Amino acid sequence: MMSQDLQCPIEHVKVNENKIRIVALLVLFMGIWFLLTGYNWLIMLLVYDFFVRAFFIPKLSLLGALANVLVKLFKVAYKPTDRGPKRFAAGMGLVFVTTMLIAAILGWVVLLAPLAIVLCIFACLESFAGLCVGCYFYIGLQRVKIL
Repeated sequence: MMSQDLQCPIEHVKVNENKIRIVALLVLFMGIWFLLTGYNWLIMLLVYDFFVRAFFIPKLSLLGALANVLVKLFKVAYKPTDRGPKRFAAGMGLVFVTTMLIAAILGWVVLLAPLAIVLCIFACLESFAGLCVGCYFYIGLQRVKIL
C-alpha cells in the first residue's frame, strides 16, 4: 500500500513490516490501558521504547522483543519493507509520547487525553490497515526536499 508512494530503497535496510504492525498493536493496547487507568508509567515505557527504536537500538525495545515472541509463536510471515520511513515514524512517535509525558507531569489532562486518543488512532491504523501516518509525513518531507 504505502511502498508504491515511496522512493525506495531509502536506507537499503529491510525490516519486517508484520513485526512492526504487531508493535503498533502493542502500542495501541498500552494507549488504551493508559486511557483506562491513567498510569503515567505506561507513557514513560512508551517514551523509552520509541527512543530505542528511533535511534537504532532495536534490541533494547521491550515491545520489539514481545513482538518477536509473537511473530515466532504465531508463525507470522516476514514481509520486508524499508527501514527509513519506519524509523522516522518511530522518531515522530517519540516526540508525540514525550509531549504526552510532559502533559502528564504538568497535569494538563485537557491535552493528555486527546494526545492519547490520537496515539491510539495512529497505532490502530498501522496495526490493522498497514497505514503508517509517520511514513506519509516522511514521504511529504521527501517530496518537498526537506529529507
